[in-house]
Amino acid sequence: MEGKVLIANRGEIAIRIMNACKDLDLDYVVVYTEADKDSEHVRRNITSGPEQNAWRITSYTEPNDIFAVADHSGCTAIHPGYGFFSEDFRFARRATIRDRPLTFIGPNWEVIRDLGDKINTKRIANKLGIPTIPGTDAPIYNEMEAEEIAAGLLDDQRQNGIDNPSILVKAAAGGGGMGIEEVTEIEQFRRIYRQLQNYAKRQFGDGGVLIEQCLRDYNHLEVQLVCSKFGERIHFSSRNCTIQSTGRQKRVEAAPGFHDSCFEYDFDEKKLLDQIVKYSLKLADYVKYDNVGTWEWIISRSGQPYLLEVNTRIQVENDISARISYIGGEQPNLIREQIRLGLGNRIGYKQNAVKFKGAAIELRIVAEDTRRGFAPWIGTITEFKFPDHPWSVVYSHVPSDRPYPIPSDFDPNLALALVWGDSMDDAKLKAARFIDETVIRGKDSHNKPIITNLDYLKNNLDRLLAF
Repeated sequence: MEGKVLIANRGEIAIRIMNACKDLDLDYVVVYTEADKDSEHVRRNITSGPEQNAWRITSYTEPNDIFAVADHSGCTAIHPGYGFFSEDFRFARRATIRDRPLTFIGPNWEVIRDLGDKINTKRIANKLGIPTIPGTDAPIYNEMEAEEIAAGLLDDQRQNGIDNPSILVKAAAGGGGMGIEEVTEIEQFRRIYRQLQNYAKRQFGDGGVLIEQCLRDYNHLEVQLVCSKFGERIHFSSRNCTIQSTGRQKRVEAAPGFHDSCFEYDFDEKKLLDQIVKYSLKLADYVKYDNVGTWEWIISRSGQPYLLEVNTRIQVENDISARISYIGGEQPNLIREQIRLGLGNRIGYKQNAVKFKGAAIELRIVAEDTRRGFAPWIGTITEFKFPDHPWSVVYSHVPSDRPYPIPSDFDPNLALALVWGDSMDDAKLKAARFIDETVIRGKDSHNKPIITNLDYLKNNLDRLLAF
């Protein structure tokens, strides 16, 4: 493979992309801000001299800085990781049509545009007969129209025997759990609608809202797809991301998405998982999806699936899917696959070459106080040690050989730990053991010890894949 990749991200995902580039014998360049100068994604590279491949920029969200580094260092491609510019179709379009074009490692910008818009995704899904959450499939700007729709959704729930009906009012242009409010009584609606519309205008420059039925008793599942520019489309099964913080940030994830060892379901879980995979592939085929992507689903206790959205990027938790998948007896590296496909390669294997076995769990280790609303902890880490097992791996930007001040500019995510086993019970036992053997120490500015979510992660293992 040929090319030089600019990695337009930070932290553990930057390191995983670096390693994937090395595996593919590709040169790469990283960028960093002043706040990240002590991060491993910087310290593993060269920040000055003729061999320099780490360049300081003012912000990860300043495209001119990123493109200037790409041009100066002779890059031919750009990998956005997740977050930042990864689902920004304007950035992807600019990268590919500028005077010195860069290959954007992700879906083509038109697909990002079409599926990055949750409203458009819902509209396409409805057209294809793919179930979506009851509610609007276009932004609402008129207060009276919005109130009428809200009242209708609340009434429908009462008529269907739902005791405590509620709806969600969402900023149409929002994402990542931002700009969402719940309404349980129609008398609350106008106040919340106005409040959210003003927020959406300030935050996203668009006051449009979506109104949907609020589903309470559900699991959050994802289907991992890998696609190419040649029409090849492969799935890597499903994963369950139901255990989340109060801010809807994922904390414990597992693959496959359901397993009868964890819960007695009111539906055939194997049939349900096959169904959401087929729906996901159907939508991918319709839009001619051409890189790595994730189809997010809400599954009710009765087994009714609803397509939530499509993430047109690599996800934090992609490796859980890889750890239950085997191609020629080896677990694939989906970031490496993403780069290969982004640079124009074929997938090179069929669906029947992918064999699924066992279970995997991902633990998102964060410096936060889960008893105080997942409040972030800021301070300096002085000891950072993880066990080394053949059934586990850790992805982290935090150094283990020196103190590390946690930057206040970003969420205090410390590491992703993955474990896998022959069954979900086996994976749970290994996850608990891994947590017990982990050592993280540090102090804040008042000399108080570090607070992490390790106990929370361990205490939630028994909730995996359950309603």
